[in-house]
Amino acid sequence: MDLLMKKLTNSIIQIIIFSIIPFLWWLITSRKKMNFFEWIGLKKVNNIKENKLFAWIFSVLVLFLIISVFILYSLKNVNVASSEFTGLGIKSLPSILIYAIFNTSLPEEILFRGFLLKRIGNKFGFIVSNGIQSLLFGCIHGIMFFSAIGILKSMLIILFTGIIGWIMGYINEKKANGSILPSWFIHVVANIFSGIFYAFQLIE
Repeated sequence: MDLLMKKLTNSIIQIIIFSIIPFLWWLITSRKKMNFFEWIGLKKVNNIKENKLFAWIFSVLVLFLIISVFILYSLKNVNVASSEFTGLGIKSLPSILIYAIFNTSLPEEILFRGFLLKRIGNKFGFIVSNGIQSLLFGCIHGIMFFSAIGILKSMLIILFTGIIGWIMGYINEKKANGSILPSWFIHVVANIFSGIFYAFQLIE
């Protein structure tokens, strides 16, 4: 219960922190044009069948999970966000779900694919904005591990997560009418996968 409450509290704090700048930006520039949730991309996806959205999501999930195995193996002796679930087994599943859905995944999707990609895209176009958000997305997942696993592995993590970030940005903007729900779903599944790996100690 303590871990569950901790994850709930951390999730609320992260969502607030990651949403402050986007919310203020919307308040100043766009509040009279559309509501905040639509502006940030938390909206219904249309034309799912026409855009083959499920096929895209499934393909990226497979790629993401394969990459996750490499990353988890590289970080097996390093303390990471999912380390709190180590050895807790099935009793940690409620906490893993809260962590996966609201803790990092939603805040990161709001900031990277909801705010940076869209706002930079308005100024410089999709190619530039998707490149920038995916590079930053990769960097925050790799730079912190330089001292623990070395530059080479850290750079590979940056590269792999950056590629995933780029594809998720592409899916959102080109296949889902700007909704961040597809990338949020992909992110959630990857986080559940990571949490279960630690909870059941699938990598020794």
